Amino acid sequence: MKKVFVVGGSGRVATALIKDLIDAGLEVVAGARHPEKVIQEPNVTAVKLDLHNSTTEIANQMLGADAVYFVAGSRGRDLLQTDAMGAVKTMQAAKQANIKRYIMLSSMYALQPEKWHEYPALAEITDYNIAKFFADHYLIHGTDLDYTIVQPATLTEEPATGKVTFGEGNDTTNSIDDVAMVLAKVLPAKNTIHKVIMMRNGDTPIEQAINDIK
Repeated sequence: MKKVFVVGGSGRVATALIKDLIDAGLEVVAGARHPEKVIQEPNVTAVKLDLHNSTTEIANQMLGADAVYFVAGSRGRDLLQTDAMGAVKTMQAAKQANIKRYIMLSSMYALQPEKWHEYPALAEITDYNIAKFFADHYLIHGTDLDYTIVQPATLTEEPATGKVTFGEGNDTTNSIDDVAMVLAKVLPAKNTIHKVIMMRNGDTPIEQAINDIK
């Protein structure tokens, strides 16, 4: 695997993720509404990506990539066309571009709406979680992509710990850098294909936690 396409390439998670991917020796194409905001690093190409465009237009931008990351988010301003249908378009585009590996940044308990009211942080972003619910469902049941879905808890700007807990549990927090590291590390990990990974702060080193996924 040599080249990855990052959807939402100018965001907080994307910026940390791109650094990790470059450190792993990969070439990155970062698609963003504002490509001028994409981090400038060697082996990073920024392209203007509009998720309102057709699937074919998006697929043409992905050509040559070996994997796709979806880490875009509208922050509540464009939930249907970015967080929901925009995500679906990128899945369909990946198939058109003959890309099998697809990694989705989602939200804790996005597939379990009965949990949302239990945690104030989730209740506050119910509309976002609804968008992620449908996007995650489509990825699992509507595609044949080799997907991994990462569902972190509340994102914070705190320093990375390099440690996590995977699986259900009390909703806490994750540093953005730890989430980015998990996203980067699952890419080559075949045991994470067709898995939904819920993550929180914890005591297990990230690489070990990923290796332990069954």
